Amino acid sequence: MSAVKIGYSLGSLLSIRDVLAISKLADSREVDSLWIPESWGREGFATLGAISQLTSKVRLGTAILSVYARTPATVAMAATTIDMLSNNRAVMGLGVSTEAIVENWHGIEFSKPLRRIHEYVTCLRRMITGETVNYSGSFYKINNFKLLYRPQRSEIPIFMAAINKRMVSLSTQIADGILLYLRPYDELRRTVQNIKSVRKKSSGFEIASVVICSISNDRPLLARQRAAQTLAFYVSVGKYYNRFLAANGFAQEVLEISDAYRLKGLSEATKHVSERMLDALTISGNSQQCLDSFNDLRSCGLTTIILQVNPVGDPETSFREMLATFCDERRGHN
Repeated sequence: MSAVKIGYSLGSLLSIRDVLAISKLADSREVDSLWIPESWGREGFATLGAISQLTSKVRLGTAILSVYARTPATVAMAATTIDMLSNNRAVMGLGVSTEAIVENWHGIEFSKPLRRIHEYVTCLRRMITGETVNYSGSFYKINNFKLLYRPQRSEIPIFMAAINKRMVSLSTQIADGILLYLRPYDELRRTVQNIKSVRKKSSGFEIASVVICSISNDRPLLARQRAAQTLAFYVSVGKYYNRFLAANGFAQEVLEISDAYRLKGLSEATKHVSERMLDALTISGNSQQCLDSFNDLRSCGLTTIILQVNPVGDPETSFREMLATFCDERRGHN
């Protein structure tokens, strides 16, 4: 199998001290990238700014920023600042989020997400160049925007998060990469093949998938439980993931998880994550189990696998176990 880039997603299960310590560890190993999620937790750019001063090699990505939460101009300023702080290591991962988050927490109407993100990426690309930007669209009206400083580079990679087919298709047209999540391996393999068939005449498009990952050789069952809990949470609160997984082989599990979450909460919902579902959507268990799942995922044809850190016990110790498993494995395939 071909080599694949390995990244890590550092989310809300980690404290800010954990994130910084893990970032330093990752930078010392064969890790391609670190990604900071943002929804209602830590602010992404502030976190990446701190990480940029503790690292020198890893790419630094947002996974993901909601295009409803900031204007293109704000992200252009933030992205180019992170790029300066990190010496050209920034990657912008953008998405449309959900109605619940956009409307309830940001007070913005969740309308025409495809059109909005298309305009957003168009504006952001132009702004990042440092040139004067004028734009008149349905959502954004830009008059003579120009950064006060010359960016270090005229292009910063833009990735788009995508679930449904229309967003996947748009990503291949306007982005430099795509961020996928919670896709059963069989479906993921088909999606990757479709993306590659569309992009066959242009190289450099990155196909990345974030995957729930929890590993422990001492307590593999606890690692499986940790992964199941994260999976149950996304099924329970993520309407689009809920629908997507129900339509792709897990209708019964989705129904049971959702009902249990509504009636009794996350702990009860976790009990309804089947072993089949866990195997198809996570990398979890002991090192060998995780390597087997990793190789299944790699066989789908991805260019980048982003392991979402779900620690078992002490986060830094748990991350060292992940590095020992996947970085050593990667060296064996280079």
